[in-house]
Amino acid sequence: MGVKNLWDLLESCKKRVPLYHLQNKRVCVDLSCWMVQLHSVSKSHACVKEKVYLKGLFHRLRALIALNCSLVFVTDGSIPAIKLSTYRRRLNVGKEVAQNETNLQKVTSLRRNMGSEFSCMIKEAKMLGMALGISCLNGIEEAEAQCALLNFESLCDGCFSLDSDIFLFGARTVYRDICLGDGGYVVCYEMTDIERKLGLGRDSLIALSLLLGSDYYQGVHGLGPESACQIVKSIGDKDVLKKIASEGLGWVKKRRGGKNDLGRDDNILKVINAYMKPKCHSADSDIVHKVLAQYTFQRAELQQLCAEFFLWPSEKTDGYILPSIAERDLRRFANLRLTSSKVGLNLPLHEIPVKCPVSEIIKSRRVQGRECYEVSWEGMDGLETSTVPADLIESACREKILEFEERKAQRKKQNNQKRRPKKKETNSSLAELDLKLQNLLLDNNSLRDEANFNASDSSERVSRITTFMADEADLNTEDLLHPSHDIEHTGLIQNTSNIYSRNKAVSTTGKNEIIDLLSPSPPKKFNFSSKSLQPSDQNIEVINLSDSENDMSVEHKQKTKELRLFLASIRNEIH
Repeated sequence: MGVKNLWDLLESCKKRVPLYHLQNKRVCVDLSCWMVQLHSVSKSHACVKEKVYLKGLFHRLRALIALNCSLVFVTDGSIPAIKLSTYRRRLNVGKEVAQNETNLQKVTSLRRNMGSEFSCMIKEAKMLGMALGISCLNGIEEAEAQCALLNFESLCDGCFSLDSDIFLFGARTVYRDICLGDGGYVVCYEMTDIERKLGLGRDSLIALSLLLGSDYYQGVHGLGPESACQIVKSIGDKDVLKKIASEGLGWVKKRRGGKNDLGRDDNILKVINAYMKPKCHSADSDIVHKVLAQYTFQRAELQQLCAEFFLWPSEKTDGYILPSIAERDLRRFANLRLTSSKVGLNLPLHEIPVKCPVSEIIKSRRVQGRECYEVSWEGMDGLETSTVPADLIESACREKILEFEERKAQRKKQNNQKRRPKKKETNSSLAELDLKLQNLLLDNNSLRDEANFNASDSSERVSRITTFMADEADLNTEDLLHPSHDIEHTGLIQNTSNIYSRNKAVSTTGKNEIIDLLSPSPPKKFNFSSKSLQPSDQNIEVINLSDSENDMSVEHKQKTKELRLFLASIRNEIH
């Protein structure tokens, strides 16, 4: 619990900082507080049976391990004598219990009963921590007092605790809560902020515990947190404990208008002394130095524990913890390079005595809005690849990024080279097609010019042929009208007349009209009989259009003549 209402008074000093704020730090953990916190969210029998609280601890630990956050578990020792009455009240749910040696011995033995459910939970947590390479320091009395001492002596960067009286023991940085969701964060309180914003130092906080009440003292009845703060601030941090030690708390009642004088209380000095000089392992003791040493990760032992506690196969345990272990090793490698550069020793990656844990970068990725790299690991048994932040690769092995970019550029170049022949073939095909189209256009233009020329010259040709054929008409009229030349289908005359009419219309429209000579001709269902006509060495085939010369009228003869001329012109156009 700590000091009553103290967390409320410190609300303005609370900060929520990202989880990576803990990277490369050493933090002490009041293990009892963590287990109470984890157990409070899974109090059902099923959750306890499945050890949900222990799973929560495992995932919390692996997240901090990945950040190279060195943890030290600290557990409670014996109960301080000054706290026994408070402890007995808690065990008896607020009932008053006589303070005698029998009850004292009973309460102390209960606290040390390693068979209790909570003690078993602490034991399991310590076993899990040791398999992960986390050391544990068994405190002499209060765990938060031991954590505060290590923090006060700068042997750790902060403390995890739910007990607000950790500030009274001398802690400078306290993490009250941790959350792994939403990128992860921790709730942090700095003693420097408390001193600056609230004007409350360590002595003032101890004085507040005497006024408000704590695990060591009941406090002044009816005094609220705001009034207590005003009283303490009015005296000042340097003098408040001296005044309380010399005068007790009677002056507080008088100041508030009370009639009863509390008088001098000898327990007040014990409370002050308990906070100022708690029973802890000293900072220079062997046990502290041993605990602060670096412990190795015990993979086989962890697999065995997870199989026993959670029924996990080894592969599942490795999948959870090995990426965190690999990332932690990479951060340690980055710290080594940073330290070397600070002393002027900037060695290339291949000349560093410690081998880089990253083999190569596979590809770049983006995880929860953060730039990352998927990498393969060197000498990491059971782990081939995992994802790590890009800034970590930048600080640990920037050379790997350059190699990755070079390989990426080389692959891009090769892909472009593979695509180029296809592009050339496509361009060649397009050029060939374009050439064909151009030739077709040229041929079309040539045909158009020729057609225009032929159309413009058609009248002259028709006139010339007409003159020529007129001279021959008298010679061949009898032959053309000979009865032996019969027409097999009288419908041909009408079709031929229509063709002639169209040709005549074309000939008389002007020079711009073009005769389509490629259209199919009517089917030939008549016999041809030709005689050799040899003016100017030309042969003209003549069609018999009548059964008898006597049957043809003058008009019919004229049309026959015109049809012969038209067929001759067609033949000349084709040839």
